[in-house]
Amino acid sequence: MSRTLDELIAKYPELAVCRADIEAAFEASRESFARGGKMLLAGNGGSAADCEHVVGELMKGFMSPRRLGETSREKFAVWGEEGAYMADRLQGALPAISLVSQSALATAYINDVAADMVFAQQVYGYGKPEDTLVVFSTSGNSVNVVRAVQVAKSLGLATIAFTGSGGGKLVSLCDVTIRVPCERTPDIQERHLPIYHALCIMLEEAFFP
Repeated sequence: MSRTLDELIAKYPELAVCRADIEAAFEASRESFARGGKMLLAGNGGSAADCEHVVGELMKGFMSPRRLGETSREKFAVWGEEGAYMADRLQGALPAISLVSQSALATAYINDVAADMVFAQQVYGYGKPEDTLVVFSTSGNSVNVVRAVQVAKSLGLATIAFTGSGGGKLVSLCDVTIRVPCERTPDIQERHLPIYHALCIMLEEAFFP
């Protein structure tokens, strides 16, 4: 873990102030996955794209091929050559769901119920106490994100936020808030990416050494 964070801060010295919070986010996520939990992610606009990006790094090999072990491969032996083909191409996964990708549910809920509750409803439906909710909001005040965190806290999920320097409402709500020292939205989002890349690398090393 320390090597990855050292490399991150060497590239982005301004993120040194975030180091303790990044470490805390890693520990919360690691504990969640170790308990059999999953990661739920929510955000708007460019932050929605960040949610999808994180899922892509966690659900398949990122810096490592994550090959299946013999015990896992044996489960596919019943399919003969096809089983071997599948076992060769399946990779270890850390379960993660981007709440922004549920378009039919989201548009129905926004139209029929309440736009500010769209992520909250999904957290209520998917969330378990062993899970983690990760949210992205450059202001820290996005109402639909705040509502999701409130529901997550009520259900006992761990909560992690990526924000700008102010942190907004999410600072007082979340277990961990990573506040990058920037004010402008594009500057904030540009720093979020290397941070979550580092987190994904550290989680991969923890579960797929």
